Amino acid sequence: MKKLGVLDKVIFILNLIAAFALLLSFLLPYVPPRSFPLLSVLSLAVPILILTNIIFLIFWAIRFKRQFLLSLFVLILGYKYVFAWVQFSEENYAGSASELVLMSYNVRMFNSYKWTEQKNIPEKISEFIKEKAPDILTTQEHAINVSNVKELFPYQYIVLKEKASEFGSGIFSKFPMINKGSVDFPEDGNNNAIYVDVVKSEDTLRVFNVHFQSLNIQPAISDLQKEDSKKLIGRIGYGFSLQQNQAEMLIAAIESSPYRTIVMGDFNNTAFSYIYQKIKADKFNDAFLEVGSGFGKSFDLNYFPLRIDFALIDKALKINSFEVFPVEYSDHFPIVTKIEL
Repeated sequence: MKKLGVLDKVIFILNLIAAFALLLSFLLPYVPPRSFPLLSVLSLAVPILILTNIIFLIFWAIRFKRQFLLSLFVLILGYKYVFAWVQFSEENYAGSASELVLMSYNVRMFNSYKWTEQKNIPEKISEFIKEKAPDILTTQEHAINVSNVKELFPYQYIVLKEKASEFGSGIFSKFPMINKGSVDFPEDGNNNAIYVDVVKSEDTLRVFNVHFQSLNIQPAISDLQKEDSKKLIGRIGYGFSLQQNQAEMLIAAIESSPYRTIVMGDFNNTAFSYIYQKIKADKFNDAFLEVGSGFGKSFDLNYFPLRIDFALIDKALKINSFEVFPVEYSDHFPIVTKIEL
């Protein structure tokens, strides 16, 4: 520090703050949101903290300053975090005749409230699903009687948690469903988890469709800037606390499954969070981490690669491919995973 100029000292202090914040975030998977709800909000900022520390590292390195070691040390210590944010895949998967194609898509009520001026959103979503031809589809914020998605699948299970709900969750399948159920989160609202047991040939899979507590984050950064920061952070922290309750209910349902299990859906949280780590545990592989590439951005937040939609696949199943399709028919992008039974 003694050999640094005044400006460099200021920059290094900012570097210290960013490095400490990233270091602190490494604790998030182990800290229950109910205990420290405000700390859990930091999970949303982890991608920014990673990028900021990379910038600081490069800044000091190109100037041959040993201060680059600070961010380098923190990034190496949290290398798993870095690769949970971005993946580098060189394989081009050619496909398999025996694979099962899975899709998860938050359809935002098929544009019932005209959030976009694009025309014929229900038809576009249905055409996209038809084109990708998933064997099993899970949808969140599914408004009934708005699209013809259900006409694409012979088997379906749609749940509106409350009779007056405008939307709910759906699971659609090309294969028979021998059992169906709902976890029924106790909180008010439409967030919930449902499941079905799907039979393909002699194999039975339990498929969960999850939509954890919404945080009501607007896709546009300008909209977030209009909100009072204390109220925004407080609301997000409270939402994460509710998500912990919901995750515990989901984990209990997963543990009671007699079959190999798949969990897909909108977690409204990141891979750096407590609930993600608790659900994934040692039972599942994250399809993006196994075979994905890029940032896996699934929520259309301006200039920010936020991955909050997941496909967690039982470790007894082989994952062939994972892809996010950035089609702007919703505020979420659909994710498609191909697996081998």
